[in-house]
Amino acid sequence: SEAVRQVPWHLRDVNFCSRCGGKVQVRVPPGDAVARPVCLRCSAPMYVNPKVVAGVVAMTHDRGKVLLGRRAIPPSVGKWTFPSGFLECGEASEAGAAREAMEECLADVQMGKLLALYNIPAISQVHMIYLGYLKENPDYGPGEECEEAKLFEWDAIPWDELAFPTTQWALEYARAALDTPVLEPQRRTKLADGAFTTK
Repeated sequence: SEAVRQVPWHLRDVNFCSRCGGKVQVRVPPGDAVARPVCLRCSAPMYVNPKVVAGVVAMTHDRGKVLLGRRAIPPSVGKWTFPSGFLECGEASEAGAAREAMEECLADVQMGKLLALYNIPAISQVHMIYLGYLKENPDYGPGEECEEAKLFEWDAIPWDELAFPTTQWALEYARAALDTPVLEPQRRTKLADGAFTTK
């Protein structure tokens, strides 16, 4: 098969084979329909798949406040978000969200139901956001990736200083879900032009 002339952005950092160390070329492997880096030495295809982000909207037990961290690392340094991050291999999504809460906000969170599922094809990410609950007298503070950790009442959330569109989506949906007896996860796909679809 012929090499792809324009290499997709998510494949530009794949230069060598993970099996034999040979150079790769982006092409459609035999029997496949998608262009992938293929080793020029051993012919092995390299699979580059979307990343999964796990996060948690952690509330106090009376559901009156929510835990947010002010980011200390790019992107969106200085902006607020709930704990979230990339899932590790071999890790369940709930466990990953709980780990992020401890790493970013030093908070022990009791995991609840799935709140939202967001697809962001433009950057090849899938976000799984859960509801969570803090202990009655919770300990929390900024981890290495946060400048500050704080409990906000819903009306006091700094809506104009949130880190990402998905941060606002999940917080708004979590707040609306407080009075919902049966929680249906919110499903959204962010489009390349910044718009989104909802199911």
